[in-house]
Amino acid sequence: MTDSTAPAAALRRADLSEERLKRRYAAEKRFRAYGLAAIFAALAILGILIGTIVWNGHTAFVQTHIAMPVYLDPEIIDPQGSNDATVIQRADYQGLLKTSLRERFPEVTGRRDRIKLYGILSNGAGFDVRDRVLADPSIIGTTQTIWVKSSDDIDSLVKGYIDRDLPEGDRRVKDNEIVWIDSFAADGGVDTKFNTTFFTAGDSREPEQAGIWGAVVGSFFTLLITLVLTFPVGVLSAVYLEEFAPKNRWTDLIEVNINNLAAVPSIIFGLLGLAVFLGVFGFPRSAPLVGGMVLALMTLPTIIIASRAALKAVPPSIREAALGVGASRLQVVTHHVLPLAMPGVLTGTIIGMAQALGETAPLLMIGMVAFIVDIPGGVTDPATVLPVQIFLWADAPERAFVEKTNGAIMVLLGFLILMNALAVLLRKRFERQW
Repeated sequence: MTDSTAPAAALRRADLSEERLKRRYAAEKRFRAYGLAAIFAALAILGILIGTIVWNGHTAFVQTHIAMPVYLDPEIIDPQGSNDATVIQRADYQGLLKTSLRERFPEVTGRRDRIKLYGILSNGAGFDVRDRVLADPSIIGTTQTIWVKSSDDIDSLVKGYIDRDLPEGDRRVKDNEIVWIDSFAADGGVDTKFNTTFFTAGDSREPEQAGIWGAVVGSFFTLLITLVLTFPVGVLSAVYLEEFAPKNRWTDLIEVNINNLAAVPSIIFGLLGLAVFLGVFGFPRSAPLVGGMVLALMTLPTIIIASRAALKAVPPSIREAALGVGASRLQVVTHHVLPLAMPGVLTGTIIGMAQALGETAPLLMIGMVAFIVDIPGGVTDPATVLPVQIFLWADAPERAFVEKTNGAIMVLLGFLILMNALAVLLRKRFERQW
């Protein structure tokens, strides 16, 4: 009986093993499917987010212009005929545009209607006329057709953000303003041109005159201070802890604190900068110098951790070989270990700088949320940075600032992508397989 049941029991065990194997393979396939589904879901959400930003922000790169025939009255521009650039620059060019509008629409006589008529042009449209005259003073005394910026409401109307079919009381652009702008459009006098102001101007209360250049320069100075402070300190700290420091309770305490500082919320560093740099040392408020110092405190643990990891990746045989031929420990580190670890160190530094570029909370605490019109000329001048500029525009009530906000986000994302791509290229270009 034992002999007859043994093959059957073995067969059952084989069947059970095969069944368990099939269940395990099926579970592995389901796990892979779940992982792929999670990746595709994350990519879809990211695509929706970026697509929404691009859809709402791509129009920030163009600006509506109106062709205005302007008589460049020499009595207003250069009464003495001196051809002095200083005198020409101070002329009332906005008044010339208002005169041109009154001549085109003589039926507009009421004070309120004239204010609305003047409002179809930007408050900075006179600068466009001024720049044209300064470029060629010989046109003074002639009538020139000059393309000038429209107001933000007219810009939104032309771009389709204001629905013409809504009742007049429900839209910012009234019926008579639509008639006036359609009159220009019928003559081919309305067009959207590349918005150079967005990339060359500082902040402004008027959306059509606002740009990101001031914030970009402020970000550059802030990151420059951050890099100057964090790179040497971070790399030297990592080299000491990894290559020279004795292993005892003090170095263990330092390592634990470095790891903990890397996880501290960024706003805590802003509070520290507010209390120490501004409150104790009295550094200038809203300056890239203070912003860079605060971001350096925040970024330093990240660079130290990344640099230590890069130093650990260098094989011990490199150190042993250098010591074997008579090199000192300092020569081993400076001539062999650190050069081989430098690609990883640079990668960690660039990633840390990208993190600092996107920070807002610590800079709000030290006053970099101020409204800054002028382009900063140094690290002690009042300035703001690109993330804070986005924060300010997102809180503005005008509809035109919505596209400015999304356009600035696109620029910031472009910088972040470039910095991370540079980190990847450096790692791929210089890393070695041991």
